[in-house]
Amino acid sequence: MEHANAIPKQADSSKEGVRERTTLDHIIERLASMELPGKEYLEQYMHYKWRVNHKPRTMKGSFTSIVLFLTFYGASGKSDITRLERSDLDAFIEHEQDRGMYISTVKVRMASVIAFVHFLMEQDILSPLLLKKTIRLKLPETLPRAMNPSDVKKLIGSIDVVRDRALILLLLRTGIRIGEALSLTMNDIDLAEKKIHVLEGEKNSMGRVVYLSGDAVFALKRWLAVRNKENTFIFSGRGNSPICYSTARSRFFVYLRKAGLEHKGYTVHCLRHTFASELLNAGMRLEVLQQLLGHRDIEVTRHYARLTDKTREEEYFRAMAIIEKGGIHGDY
Repeated sequence: MEHANAIPKQADSSKEGVRERTTLDHIIERLASMELPGKEYLEQYMHYKWRVNHKPRTMKGSFTSIVLFLTFYGASGKSDITRLERSDLDAFIEHEQDRGMYISTVKVRMASVIAFVHFLMEQDILSPLLLKKTIRLKLPETLPRAMNPSDVKKLIGSIDVVRDRALILLLLRTGIRIGEALSLTMNDIDLAEKKIHVLEGEKNSMGRVVYLSGDAVFALKRWLAVRNKENTFIFSGRGNSPICYSTARSRFFVYLRKAGLEHKGYTVHCLRHTFASELLNAGMRLEVLQQLLGHRDIEVTRHYARLTDKTREEEYFRAMAIIEKGGIHGDY
C-alpha cells in the first residue's frame, strides 16, 4: 500500500532510442547553417560551456553575443579568427553603440565575447597578449556625440591623403555607416546625379538612396581619378578587398591627432551623429532624416540628432509668436 504523501512517479520521457533535445543541440543546429569566421571554435566553446553546466539561458545569451561579434568580424573583411586584434574588439564596441545599444547591453555582450577570447587563449589559438590591457567601456552621454562645427573644420583641414579625405567627407556628408561606405562599388555611385544607393543587406537588393554634397563629390572625383580601376570596391585595401574597419578607424584617429582633437573622445561614428545633428538644425524634418540614416524606428533617429541651444531658442520664439497672435485654432 502506497504512502498517502508519496510523490507519484513521473512518466519516463526518454523512451528507448529517443533523447530529449538539449539547449546545446539547438545551438549546434543553428550554428551549422551559419557562415562565420572561427565557427569551429565557437562550437568547441559551446560544448565546453555545456560540460561545465552553464545554464541554458546563459549559453543562449553567450551564443548570440559571440555570433554578433563574429558576423561583424567577417563583415570587416576578415576570415581568420587567429589573427584577431585588440582593435577588432574596440571596433565592435563602437559598432554596437552606433546601433543605439544601451551601454549595459554592450557590457553584457562584451563580457561574453571576452570570455570566448579567454577560451581561445587557453587553447593557444590566440596570443595571451591580446587582452594585456583591460577593456574599459566609457559611459556615453545621454545623447550621441556630434562634433562641434569648429572641430569639423579642423579635422577636414588636417586630411592630406586623397583617399582618406574622400572617405571621411563621404561619411560626414551622407551619414552612411562605416561598413556601408567600405562596401561601396562603382555600381553604387552616381556622381552625375549626386546619389549613392546603399544596400541594407548582402542577400537582398533592398536599400536606400543617400545624396552627395558638392565637397563630397569633389573629393570622390579626385580619389576616383587616381585609384586602381581594376579594384571592385571604391575604398580598396590589399588585393581586391575593401579596407577593413580597423584600418579606417585608425586613419580617422591619425587625423584627430593632427588636428589636436584626440582628447575630445570622438570616434568615427561621430561623423554619422554630426551629419544627423547638422541636418536637423538646418531644418530637415525628422522623418526625412530617418530615411537617410536608414532607421526603421524614428525614435532611434530622434536619439541620434541633437538640437543646438540656438535652434531650440529660435523654434521656441517662432512658435510663441504664433501663439501670442492667437494663431492656434480649434479644440484639443
